[in-house]
Amino acid sequence: MGEKYSKVTLLEAVNLAMKRAMREDHNVVVLGEDVGANGGVFRATLGLREEFGFKRVLDTPLAETMIGGLSVGMAAQGLKPVAEIQFLGFIYAAMEHIVSHAARLRNRTRGRLSCPMVIRSPMGAGIRAPEHHGEAVEAMFAHIPGVRVVIPSSPARAYGLLLAAIDDPDPVIFLEPTRLYRMNPQPLEDHGQRLPLDTCFTLREGSDLTLISWGASVHESLQAAAQLEEHGVSVEVIDVACVSPIDMDTLEASVRKTGRCVIVHEAPRSCAVGAEIATSLYERLWLDLQAPIQRVTAPDIPPPLFRMEQHYLPQVADILQACDDALNYA
Repeated sequence: MGEKYSKVTLLEAVNLAMKRAMREDHNVVVLGEDVGANGGVFRATLGLREEFGFKRVLDTPLAETMIGGLSVGMAAQGLKPVAEIQFLGFIYAAMEHIVSHAARLRNRTRGRLSCPMVIRSPMGAGIRAPEHHGEAVEAMFAHIPGVRVVIPSSPARAYGLLLAAIDDPDPVIFLEPTRLYRMNPQPLEDHGQRLPLDTCFTLREGSDLTLISWGASVHESLQAAAQLEEHGVSVEVIDVACVSPIDMDTLEASVRKTGRCVIVHEAPRSCAVGAEIATSLYERLWLDLQAPIQRVTAPDIPPPLFRMEQHYLPQVADILQACDDALNYA
């Protein structure tokens, strides 16, 4: 049993999970730019320095390459680093260490070493921020063998999945949808229970159509499902949550039942995780589909400045149109 909170945001859930992990395991350390004295750019690490001290909550220079390399070294020698990259658009400098070292350490040493590190980062547009602050490039990480990619869409899933990610003996990229940080607070108990990685979550059951999404786009997907229900359409909504590896069995079972599928994400369309899911479903369910799989995505352009964000991000109306196309396919 743990303390019960009546209203917890996704941001606060991340903070609670890190505190819980650090209390349970003294090898867990937090590092990143401004994570200590300032509590992080969004205050996700607020209070950690005061409770655990400067040796376990490390303020780093503005150097993502260093953060990535330092995390790999720590993980290889028995620590469990939880590194913060302030915005996902800043992570590219750390890709050398993620791709060439973190993802390959277990394979390179034939299992002698593992790399139990977590890289946390805010992701996605919708917060009226400048360039490099609204990236959604989860597909880039999903293509790297040896790395898990987790994207929570609610406070409870952020809490349970982050604890599981910190426990994982291999590297996890943990992407937190920025525009959900303070949206829709929910009751939460700080009980320390982990949620399973590599597993989709069925948020509502239905029989006419399957809506598949992850991250912030789950919010619009649930809104669209609620509107369709008012018109007698039964929609199943699935939060993929872990985009690498993908729990295709859950997705297959749902689409086999409904026969129709719409995939929603805010990453650019081409070569995205949604394309992988669609292809895998076609391979498994070709004769069970009653309509072509629809995708609702951002266009293949960099995230625009904030005045154009509403035209860039998938909207509820876009999802409803895709659902209508799938439901009325001749």
